[in-house]
Amino acid sequence: MNLFRNKKVMVVVAHPDDELLGLGGSMHRLINQFGVITQVLILGSGISSRYYQGDNSKLEGELLIHRKNIKEAQIQIGYHNISTYQLPDNRFDTYSLLDLIKIIEKEKKIFEPDIIFTHNGGDINVDHQKTFEAVMTACRPMAAESVQSIFSFETPSSTEWHSPSDPRHFVPNFFIEISEEDLFAKVKGLNCYVNEIRDYPHPRSAAALKIIAQRWGISIGVEYAEAFCIVRNIIRL
Repeated sequence: MNLFRNKKVMVVVAHPDDELLGLGGSMHRLINQFGVITQVLILGSGISSRYYQGDNSKLEGELLIHRKNIKEAQIQIGYHNISTYQLPDNRFDTYSLLDLIKIIEKEKKIFEPDIIFTHNGGDINVDHQKTFEAVMTACRPMAAESVQSIFSFETPSSTEWHSPSDPRHFVPNFFIEISEEDLFAKVKGLNCYVNEIRDYPHPRSAAALKIIAQRWGISIGVEYAEAFCIVRNIIRL
């Protein structure tokens, strides 16, 4: 875990709650045990696709609730900084990829992360796909690039729902063991998103999150874990 000790970690996600679903437990552990400084960048509103165009009054009310939920979830996990944008939900493919890249580059310049976590590029959700593409382009391995490591994570209710024939499967090759306390913080954080939590057996339920953590834990011989794919890891000697 010395890879993370005292490092600056940026989490780039498409929607509010993705940061919890993907690595809520790991963030909690890295912050509390390894001195990691964290920045969460949320690109999209997360809910605008649920409303018809013109239903602005109801949408604005829901967005206010969502912003409050983000802050409440942040407290549960303990991450340090957050930047939110309001790109329309499930419409990232209507934006120029360059627009997404510019946002990420702007936030990177301010925070100067060593490590980035983001979505799996093969998720069924188009916003997740575009976020991954934008991160990879914004973090081209140039001489002055600060980001040395990029990890992708699974997002329950998106990663596992893609087509079995899609070659961009999430195949984890990096695991972080988490404790029951870390898992509890993740569940409490997700519970803050009152419009996102679902009843079991939906993947975005407290029971399902525990089962997923147990599944990855079993695969590496521990009780609970979160799984990631190493996209890039540069070691400079």
